[in-house]
Parts: sequence; C-alpha cells; structure tokens
Amino acid sequence: MGLRLLYLIFCRLLGCLLVLGRSTVANNAEILALRHEVAVLRRQVKRPRLSWADRAVLSALARYLPPVLRRNRLVTPGTLLTWHRRLVRWKWRQTAVGPGRPPLAEEIVVLIQRLATENPTWGYVRIQGELRRLGHRIAAATIRRVLRRSGLPPAPQRASRQIWRTFLRSQAHTLLACDFMHVDTVFLKRLYVFFVMEIDTRRVHVLGVTAHPTGGWVTQLARNLLMDLEDRTGCFRFLIRDRDSKFTSAFDAVFASNGTAVIPTTPQSPRSNAFAERWIRTARAECTDRLLITGERHLRTVLTRYAEHYNTGRAHRSLNLRAPDDDPNIIPLPAATVRRKQVLGGLLNEYHTTPHRPPHHPQETPSSAA
Repeated sequence: MGLRLLYLIFCRLLGCLLVLGRSTVANNAEILALRHEVAVLRRQVKRPRLSWADRAVLSALARYLPPVLRRNRLVTPGTLLTWHRRLVRWKWRQTAVGPGRPPLAEEIVVLIQRLATENPTWGYVRIQGELRRLGHRIAAATIRRVLRRSGLPPAPQRASRQIWRTFLRSQAHTLLACDFMHVDTVFLKRLYVFFVMEIDTRRVHVLGVTAHPTGGWVTQLARNLLMDLEDRTGCFRFLIRDRDSKFTSAFDAVFASNGTAVIPTTPQSPRSNAFAERWIRTARAECTDRLLITGERHLRTVLTRYAEHYNTGRAHRSLNLRAPDDDPNIIPLPAATVRRKQVLGGLLNEYHTTPHRPPHHPQETPSSAA
C-alpha cells in the first residue's frame, strides 16, 4: 500500500513538471476537457468507489482549491471529516492483545449449547446452576452471550420450538397404531392382514388374516388385542388409525371402554400413521416379497413367525440397535461362540451367543494316582 501511494505521488509530480512546460492555452483546454469528462462520468456513475490511496491524494489536493471549486468535487468537506473520524476510531481501537479476561474454553461453549438445546425450558440461571454442579463457574451474562452468538433464543422461545420428533418421542409410550396390509397369493387372490404396533417399543401384534375383512371381524380382533395386553391396556391413551370404512363405531367403542381415544388420520396423509406404514414396508421387503404365499393359513403362519422374529431377534435403529423385547438394562457380554438360527427356511437369520465354558478336568482320585 505504501509503495502504491508513493507511485501515485511521483506520477502527480511528474505531471506537474510536464504542465509547466506547456502553454497557457493548452492547459486551459485540457482543464475544460477534463471538467467535461467529469461531468459525463457523474451522469453515469452514482457512487464511485475510492481506495485509501485515492482518498489520501484527494484530501491533500483539496486544501489548495478555492471554496468555489470544492463544492462540485467528488470529495466534499463532510466526506473528509467522516474519513478523519474513521481514522481516529481506528487509531484508538482497543485490541484483545495484553492482559484481560481469558476467553471461554471451546468445550465449555459446546457444553452450554448442548444444555440449552437438550433442555428448551432451562433459562440462563438454570444452566448456570447445572454448570456449577459440573464444576464450571460461569456467569449468567456469559451464558446469555454464548447463546446469542449461537443463534439460540431465550428459554420461553426455545420451549415453543418443539418439533414433532420430540413430541412423539415423549408421547410414544401412550400410542398405538393399526393398519391393514395386503398380500397377493400365488393364485392372484388378495389377502388382508390386520396388525397393531406399540409405538414406544415397536412391538407388533399380527391379529388376523382374511380375504374379506368386515367391521365385525376387525372389532373382534380389537377385543382379542385388549385381552392379550392384559394389565398393560391402561398404559395406552391413543390409537392412530386411518379412515377405512372397516373401522366402525363399534371398533372405536372397544378402545373407548378401555380409556383409549381413537384418532383418525386426515385423508390422503399416510405420514400421519408413519410407524405402521414403515412396518408394512419392512415386512414386504424382508418377508412377503421373497415368498410365494399359497393361502390364508400359509400367510398367517409366515407373518406370525416373522412378527416373532421382528419382536425378539431384529435390531432397530430407533431402539439403539436392540430388539423390542430386549431388556435395555442388560449389556450382553462377549461370547466365544456365535450360532446362527435360520427362520422361515433360511429366509431370515438370527444369531445367538453361547457362553464360553472352560474345559472340564476330572479330579484325580488317590487310587488313580497310585
């Protein structure tokens, strides 16, 4: 930058020396031509962009212009004063070099963001108290500044931003979902499967298979489900179903008598019953699309066996890679032997571990030692 300024000054001085060697008529003509060019450029350019070297040259030359010529220049006196104030602010600007409050550690910033994200109802003081319990003494004003820089609003606004995933996860233990699944047999006969899923544990109950489903048939299957659930029937508050005509008022009354409210989904919105729809896709991809179904009895046997595999021997991503019937409090220990169990004639595989048994060495008796 300094070399550029020296170059511009040298060019201007050289131009002044050349002007001294010309006649007055030539200088006046050049000045008139330059004024006209400037007038043309002013009509086209709204706001020119000046570098810091241009500003320095124009500021130095403005001192020697008469007041009349200063009015129509690109740089006005107000502009010069603005530049000067900027230079003053730049000179006295405080830098972060030297003694002062040390910056907040990056792991503390990440921890503050985590606590605010995972707990939308926590305010600054509540987060401050939790950090103190974890061994970090942070002021509430610092927490507020960190959250503002991260784009996280205060507690009331964060609490109002609850997403559907969080809401469904908190309500999953009270939800049931039911739907129909159809399968075409080898003789091109369509069969209908009625099933119910527990949203929290992803446990599936295959209740019945028929070629002609009716409202009475579905109602009886609902009664059978409540009998199978026994003591757990009071845990479910809502049942999600579509608006199929086979779900009659008698079907809703069976669950209403148990204190379970039936929630029909909106028309043409399969995502409203996404858990049941996802199980249909999984069952087809892993089971029914890979078999030739001969009839109702065959399909009932296949789906009953598949539901048992789904509930006891299939890992689920939503359950931290555990099966619905696995106890989450039990951590399996590594075993020396892994055995495979074939399901549905080898269509599915289940793997089980066997504990390592040390070799048995019979103790020597005195007689054998003798």
